Amino acid sequence: MFDKLMFTCNAVFPIVLTILTGYLLKTLKVFNSDFFKSLNKLSFRCCLPVMLFMNVYNVKSLSQMTSYGKVCLFCFVVITSTFLIAAVCCGFFMKDNRQKGVMVQAAYRSNNAIIGLSLVTTLVNGEANAIAIGSILSSLFIPLFNILAVLSLTIFIKDEKGHKISIAGILKKIITNPLIIGCGLGFAALIIRHFIPLVPVDPSQTEGISFLYEIRDPVTQAVSPACKVFTIRQNLPFLYATLEMLGKCATTVALIALGGNFTFSAIAKLKHLIITGTLLRVLIVPAISLIAAYKLGFREMEFPGLIALIATPVAVSSVPMASEMNNDDELAGQLVVWTSIASAFTLFGIIFACTQAGIFKV
Repeated sequence: MFDKLMFTCNAVFPIVLTILTGYLLKTLKVFNSDFFKSLNKLSFRCCLPVMLFMNVYNVKSLSQMTSYGKVCLFCFVVITSTFLIAAVCCGFFMKDNRQKGVMVQAAYRSNNAIIGLSLVTTLVNGEANAIAIGSILSSLFIPLFNILAVLSLTIFIKDEKGHKISIAGILKKIITNPLIIGCGLGFAALIIRHFIPLVPVDPSQTEGISFLYEIRDPVTQAVSPACKVFTIRQNLPFLYATLEMLGKCATTVALIALGGNFTFSAIAKLKHLIITGTLLRVLIVPAISLIAAYKLGFREMEFPGLIALIATPVAVSSVPMASEMNNDDELAGQLVVWTSIASAFTLFGIIFACTQAGIFKV
């Protein structure tokens, strides 16, 4: 039991400590508030889009995404229904329009991009299919998270003239959103790669090839390894390395910016929303969704990916996105911090319950 608690702490506390680093840098006056606002922009407009592009680009093929239709459909229903229910409830019961979209995000938008895949890898004990499901869910639903985030942060906000933003305006914000563009370019690269021809590879020289495939000799029916004629990683390694570095720093930049903009004084005035949002994100929505998944017959193959997608804390990218789209980024930051802390305990509870039910072993 202690090992399970330490595992969840090791997955979550690096996020909290990196946020604390940003807070200390501000408190010690190493950097001023303008610096952290600029970091938010760097994260939202450059690093996070590149990270999302790389997440999608590194999926081996389109066929991988269509192999697990049932679990993908289940996740789509869970995420969209949670979004719709939260949007209706926040629209009716909340007064501040700048906080409504932030609370909607807290209900459905998890930190799958950062915590998710490492969580899956630890839970599956090397099971390749379970890891593949986790990667596919991440690649498919992080773009959906961002599309719904644009909707969440737009539908309650008025334009400069005090009018509700039109459908055309919402579509424009979706199309021009940097995170959506990053995901879109990743899918475009994936589609293009699908049509690039394969060439045989010497079995003794497969090391270092990014994506290995199989081709069958039409005469002998012998199967041999193959690779694409062109990929960014193999043929433009300098470009791939640059994108990889920018993508890897996305999380750190976003978390330090969050810490620099975090204020403890905001807790008192936002405590009811913080408690509600935290309970929704790490307890209520995961409990309902995972029980439904169990009832539908999902087990050890699907559950690690489902936990990573549904039960992790609020996405770090929700903060710079809220800031850039004129929503309450202070509330968004508080929700990231407190859901991250709370998830250390709720994830432990979920993992322990799944172990007791025989779903998987940690």
